[in-house]
Parts: sequence; C-alpha cells; structure tokens
Amino acid sequence: MGRIVVISTGGTIASRWQGSGFAADADGREVMATAPVPEGVTVEVVDLFSVNSPRLTTAHQLTLLRTVHEVLADPDVAGVVVTHGTDTLEESAFLVDLHHHDERTVVFTGAQLPMGIEDGDGPGNLYDALLVAARTRGLGVLVSFAGRVHGARGTIKTQTLAADAFADPSGEWLGKIGFGKVTVLREPQRPKPLPLPAMPDAQPRVDMVMHHADGDPVLLNAAVEAGARGVVLVATGAGNATPEIVAAVEAAVARGVLVALTTRVQAGPVTEIYTHGGAVDLVAAGAVPTGTLRAGQARIAVLAALLASPDRAEQARVLRAVLEAPAPSAAVPAAV
Repeated sequence: MGRIVVISTGGTIASRWQGSGFAADADGREVMATAPVPEGVTVEVVDLFSVNSPRLTTAHQLTLLRTVHEVLADPDVAGVVVTHGTDTLEESAFLVDLHHHDERTVVFTGAQLPMGIEDGDGPGNLYDALLVAARTRGLGVLVSFAGRVHGARGTIKTQTLAADAFADPSGEWLGKIGFGKVTVLREPQRPKPLPLPAMPDAQPRVDMVMHHADGDPVLLNAAVEAGARGVVLVATGAGNATPEIVAAVEAAVARGVLVALTTRVQAGPVTEIYTHGGAVDLVAAGAVPTGTLRAGQARIAVLAALLASPDRAEQARVLRAVLEAPAPSAAVPAAV
C-alpha cells in the first residue's frame, strides 16, 4: 500500500496534562507510537510544529501548505496524513484542498481526547487516516474522523466534545471506514486547484464580523480601518443584515476590500431573497456570497484569493471561482 508521510502539527491528539489543563507538547513520533499501522503501510514522520490549533496563524497554515507540496514532490510517497487540532482543522484542510493538484490523497485527522486517555480516539483516527491515504486517489483533501470520511470543502467542526466531531451540515459525508476497508460513496465538490502561493513577508489581514439584532457597522468599519484586506460578513438567515451595513460594505469594497457574505445559520446556502439590507442589497454592494461555506472556510477562500494576485479585479474573480465549485459526481460506491 506504500509509504505515507505523517505531518504532525499538534492539537489534542498530541496533548498532555500541563497542571491546569491540556496542551500540545508531544512530537509526531510520540503521536505515531500510539497508533497501529495498517498492513503494508510504512510511515515517515515530519514534525512541523506542536501547538494547540486555536493558536495557528496564517504563517503556520502556509508553511503546512508548502510542506504538503514538498512531501508530494517525492513520487515514492503514496499519500499524506496531517495530524491537526480540531478547532481550526476545517480551515487548514480547506486551504490545502484549494491548492491541491495531485491525485494522491491528503487526509486530516485529530482527536477529541488527549494522549494517554483510556479509550482515547486519537489512535483509531490515525489508523483510519493512514488507511484512507493509502487506499484512495483523486479525492483531493479529506477529513477522516470517527470512522467517517468527509471532503474538506464544507466540512466543519459541529461538536465541541463528541467523538464524531465533523460534518458538512449542508451535505453528506463521502465515505466510511470499517473492517479494514474504505468505502467511497461519492466524489467531493472541488473547483480547479489554485497555484501554490508565494510566502508573503506580511500575511493579508482577513477579519470576520457577525451580524445580530442591534448590529451596526462599527466592527466592520473597525476591521477596515485596522487594515483588513478582506472581511467575511457573517449575516443572519440566508445572508441578511441592515441598510447601514450595506452602506459599510459598499464603502469597504470601494476601498479595495474583498468582502464575502456567509451566514450564522448552520446549514443551507446564502441566497438573494430579501432587500432592505438583505442579501439582495449586500450582493449589489459588492459582497460575494459564499454558498454553503461557513465563516472559517469563507475566510480561507478570501485569503486564498488575496494571495493569488495583487490585482483587485483578479482577486474578486479568483474568489468567485473558488466559491463556484462544480456539482459533485453521481454516487459511485466503492470499497478498497
């Protein structure tokens, strides 16, 4: 089944008790030592960093992206597994997927219970991820967790503590793992991959602002004044806010800020239905609707667009292309 490279970045799967709480401090070899290895798989470990995932920065994520590409430059590598904290796993996985142009699979996994905990989920999740990386092709970047396989796009953390922590609230999972087999039920939605971006001296600032009853433009304007080159507006309902926020969006877009429109509702697409500050007006003001992508991944889409080109018009074009993923292929069950 081949050689799988495990890139270790920290998270709960690498966490131990620190006296007042848990934190990542184990290296990749220690994490790998907790898990069985599927028959026929050999493992190579890359220790990239070991941090709790809420502490990740754009610089961390771009370093991870470039490391995945460097690992896959070796034709003898059969696949890649990334062990990652669950809090921002959805963001890192989506960033890598947007730039992934290789037939070989990259699988993100982690744990909800720290190292050394009785009945911890890390070893099983890591075993499954190795199996998925070794036995699948052409599916882009995947998330393997609690016996299920998800496409990176649209998959978010839906449970703070439960073992089955990830799902796409607007879609179905792609496959399952059991009895030493990976069953693929359908192919993921993926736009044409973006070129690998350069490592900028200073990463572009991209902020998120949530709308609510009594919401006003203060925080959105503050983000723009703080130098944000992109803003994700987390609206209500199908993508609605107020006329005052519409005016703030229009002003931000006029200053060259890339504005994406998502919703705080768990599932369903952003849709242009309502006026008087609704999505109809926000899109007319220049906000780009994100479909079913939620805030964290919408932010990554904006970041990727900003990194793709210095030209404002091209950035907007790239963002729309990233958001307009093709429809998934018809279900093609397979067990490997």
